Amino acid sequence: MSTPDRLDPALLAGNRRPLAGYQASHFLWQVEGAVATIVLNRAERKNPLTFDAYAELRDVFAALRHADDIKAVVLTGAGGNFCSGGDVHEIIGPLIRLEAPELLMFTRMTGELVKHMRACPQPIVAAIDGVCAGAGAIMAMASDLRVGTARSKTAFLFNRVGLAGCDMGACAILPRLIGQGRASELLYTGRVMKGEEAERWGFFNRLAEPEAVLADAQALAAELSAGPSFANGITKTMLHQEWAMTIDQAIEAEAQAQALCMLTQDFKRAYHAFVAKQTPRFEGN
Repeated sequence: MSTPDRLDPALLAGNRRPLAGYQASHFLWQVEGAVATIVLNRAERKNPLTFDAYAELRDVFAALRHADDIKAVVLTGAGGNFCSGGDVHEIIGPLIRLEAPELLMFTRMTGELVKHMRACPQPIVAAIDGVCAGAGAIMAMASDLRVGTARSKTAFLFNRVGLAGCDMGACAILPRLIGQGRASELLYTGRVMKGEEAERWGFFNRLAEPEAVLADAQALAAELSAGPSFANGITKTMLHQEWAMTIDQAIEAEAQAQALCMLTQDFKRAYHAFVAKQTPRFEGN
């Protein structure tokens, strides 16, 4: 069997899955330009997750790896709250009746959601108001950037329901954001971290007024989507992978990654725009 001298781009087209027209079943999916907004929309219950919502969120973030029409994602909740975690009646109640194999299937599935959030190349901006608890706090943690409000209440409350704080990657990711000691305090006690404290500790990138938090997050996502999306995806990958590298390994990995980015048309566009004293228009290739 012969190997073609050059790979036909058409052969790769089948891997692409445009998502702008996606019809969600368990949350709202809105797209403006190249920014998708996911709205958890069970406002009357402070936006808890169900088994089906977990699975659909997992699948959407997995599909984003192959979606070249979406350059950034905003994750938020409806009705003045972000997410209250797993639904007490639709998840917690059924879980106490399951045996170990089925419980492990569930915990692995929820972990897959975080894996796909970290693996998709698009930056994820969480807009957080009100209650942000349990799995909601985890999804906020797994996002790349977080815009919060002073009145928000973030709680990794697993300890308070008799579970360990090591849920969905919390013991790996949270210390990277706010430090080992602060993460230990939140995970051992399950206490609420209010908005101003969350910003001071570095969990929130910035604070906004409640009526502006979503718009601010969407504006930030739009700014990111207008940047060099291929290079941004490389940055996200390296931020995620380099925690497991030595400094020497990280420097070599970044040398290879940056050399790859220097082959892109966006790099050339930036140079020519600089020479012409213009603002570059990046296209993600």
